[in-house]
Amino acid sequence: QVQLVESGGGLVQPGGSLRLSCAASGINFSFYAMGWYRQAPGKQRELVASITSSGTTDYSDSVKGRFTISRDNAKNTVYLQMIGLKPEDTAVYYCKTDTGPFFGYWGQGTQVTVSS
Repeated sequence: QVQLVESGGGLVQPGGSLRLSCAASGINFSFYAMGWYRQAPGKQRELVASITSSGTTDYSDSVKGRFTISRDNAKNTVYLQMIGLKPEDTAVYYCKTDTGPFFGYWGQGTQVTVSS
């Protein structure tokens, strides 16, 4: 079955960095566009970054220049490198399949907390 497993979250000080990973199984990963989303307490889930099967990326304005999405098809993994973290980046971060027969599968999420 399809599984997406996020990892790499944690507590970091403002200005710090984290790299999130999302390992996929049960899908032909290289053919899928993937997205990173986040949901802060009391807010709607929002798209943070996306990457197509060919590697084209897109970012929300709030993270542009600070976050980088990438993928390693050999490892069936999509990454989110985050630098210059701000308290407003605090949220649960999820990955999701954004295309394909198994469109709309979510991982369980990983908590990112930015606080001094």
